[in-house]
Amino acid sequence: MRLVLTADTHLPKRARDLPGPLWQAIEAADVVLHAGDWVDESLLDAMTARSRRLIGVYGNNDGPALRARLPEVARADLDGLRVAVVHETGPRTGREQRCAARFPDVDLLVFGHSHIPWDTEAPGGLRLLNPGSPTDRRSQPHATYLTAEVDAGRLTRVELHRLPRR
Repeated sequence: MRLVLTADTHLPKRARDLPGPLWQAIEAADVVLHAGDWVDESLLDAMTARSRRLIGVYGNNDGPALRARLPEVARADLDGLRVAVVHETGPRTGREQRCAARFPDVDLLVFGHSHIPWDTEAPGGLRLLNPGSPTDRRSQPHATYLTAEVDAGRLTRVELHRLPRR
């Protein structure tokens, strides 16, 4: 099962559209996970139309219309991999322990908010992934998103994709 992980797209404030390589990955994926800060409902509609399965949450920059359509936390079983998606996880210090306590029944936690790619493992085996942002790199050298594969309940082939500067 092929996954695309993205967050903090901030359309149309940070860009008019998602970068072409991300749209291509979305269309090829079995599941797309978006960890919030869409900003405009039109992106949710476009991603829903162009993906096979979309799992998303709202972020702190998402208004009432998006909050009415998306949960704060989304959970899914992807081929035996227990996944949760949330926008904010709090400060970097203590993140692994805090998230392991908050999500004890999860194998993978996808989060956003910081625009900084993150890939760590918490005590007990919880994997934490933040794809960064494909449109607002902030202090990062590149805008980014992640792809991964799930095989028999295991997360494999996690890859950070760096997008060319605009």
